[in-house]
Amino acid sequence: MSFAHIRAFMVHIFTACGAALALLALILATGGHWAAMFFCLGLALIVDGIDGPLARAFKVTKLLPRWSGEGLDFVVDFVTYVFIPAYAIAASGFLPDALAIPAGMIVVITGALYFADREMKTRDNYFRGFPAVWNLAAFYLYVLAPPPWVAAGMVVVLAALTFAPIRFVHPLRVKHLRVLNIALLALWSALALLALIQNLEPGPYVTWPLAAIAIYFLIAGLLRRPD
Repeated sequence: MSFAHIRAFMVHIFTACGAALALLALILATGGHWAAMFFCLGLALIVDGIDGPLARAFKVTKLLPRWSGEGLDFVVDFVTYVFIPAYAIAASGFLPDALAIPAGMIVVITGALYFADREMKTRDNYFRGFPAVWNLAAFYLYVLAPPPWVAAGMVVVLAALTFAPIRFVHPLRVKHLRVLNIALLALWSALALLALIQNLEPGPYVTWPLAAIAIYFLIAGLLRRPD
């Protein structure tokens, strides 16, 4: 096996490390270490953002046709974007007790269906419907701590939007307003890190900008013209 093949396989190992981060996140979550859990999920987001460019740069698909990078990515993304956040939502204590476990089940069912959708993205790299980023939804749940029925309503609405004919922005791949989107993503990352440092109890100087950025990305997708 050549060095190029070894290097290409290391990219797959790097992607699979997202699953290890998911396991660590789950262990932390079961111990009630929610900020640490979200930190692990944040690291998994970074892995997910880097592995694609690495795979293209090192020609992983051509050199290693036996292993599906796309399949591996979907497996890791499901556990980090959907499964672990579903547990965090169900065990959060922010939802009415009777609805907590059903809400978690709704998250994993709709998330699984979304990941099976071969048309989850438009030709110009927008997501169709809510893109099952339940890690972000759970993060906002913990940071904003809404009333229980509002929290339950949020889960139901986002689950329904999974199948809605609307668009959501991919901050890195959508060309329209890309510079602004990336700048806001960088600002969001800094604010999210501050929230984690403050054990998910930041002041309004963090929560209000986080909410504003979420509203911006929602509106930016809704205003997009259909294909």
